[in-house]
Amino acid sequence: MMTGNSGVINYGGSMKIRQSAVGDGATVTVREKNRTSARRADVGVITILGKEAGAVHEVLGLRQVSDSSLPFFEGTVAAQGTNHRIVAIRALEQGQRSTVVAFEQLRRHYNPAIVVLAGIGGGIHRDVKVRDVVVTTRVIYYDLRKETPHGRRRRGEELKAPATTGHAVNSFFTAHGEPAKFPSLDGSGHFQVLPGPIGSGDAVIADAESEIIRYLKAYNDKILAVDMEAGGLTQAFHEQDGPQIVRGWVVVRGISDDSSAGKNDDHQDLAARHAALTLRHLLPYLPAAST
Repeated sequence: MMTGNSGVINYGGSMKIRQSAVGDGATVTVREKNRTSARRADVGVITILGKEAGAVHEVLGLRQVSDSSLPFFEGTVAAQGTNHRIVAIRALEQGQRSTVVAFEQLRRHYNPAIVVLAGIGGGIHRDVKVRDVVVTTRVIYYDLRKETPHGRRRRGEELKAPATTGHAVNSFFTAHGEPAKFPSLDGSGHFQVLPGPIGSGDAVIADAESEIIRYLKAYNDKILAVDMEAGGLTQAFHEQDGPQIVRGWVVVRGISDDSSAGKNDDHQDLAARHAALTLRHLLPYLPAAST
């Protein structure tokens, strides 16, 4: 007997149904995935200022992704016989909050094995000179504080990168010396690359004797530099969840000033380029994404 059928009927055997709908008036809409969702990267790079982004793009040979609504730059860097897939994004604004968003954008669209915050910072230690570079896997966020009738009491919070990332950075310094030295890009000798912790908060510091600098030196006398974004990177890494997990982070800061009243922009370009060059030398030691 024949009966009306507005669904699916099978009289035996196996059957596969894909991209289909069942029932009267059923329709199927197939959405094309964002092409960036299929991309992968070994290293994701966050920059803040235009001169930082330009230095990273130039030194690493990155090109803008034309089919993305976000300002991603991609490239492949050959180092010690291995090709490293790089993606970079410039955060919308300075500060911790935009850095958190940039981290999530890299993680969601490229799922890199490691994220590097690269750019400039202020030196606060006698061993660090303008145009040197600090590489760190330890960040002290200094803006946690309590306001009391007797004054401000800061409560620093230190976050460290995973041990695997620390070992990678240690391997870099084992190979290149501690401090490492590389030819300056302005032809004026060499610049140093030093390992050590940095402080991070929302203040632009232009006073070498400020309360923040005094606090950081008392917290740890080995803190080398300060910036305004690394705290956001470490917190975003600490709180990430879901199937796409970044495995580590590193901060690379070219020293553009000494955080004193004489702070200016004169050395920002060279400091940013030295940071990008240091990242280029660091790449072979960083973990790669699984394919």
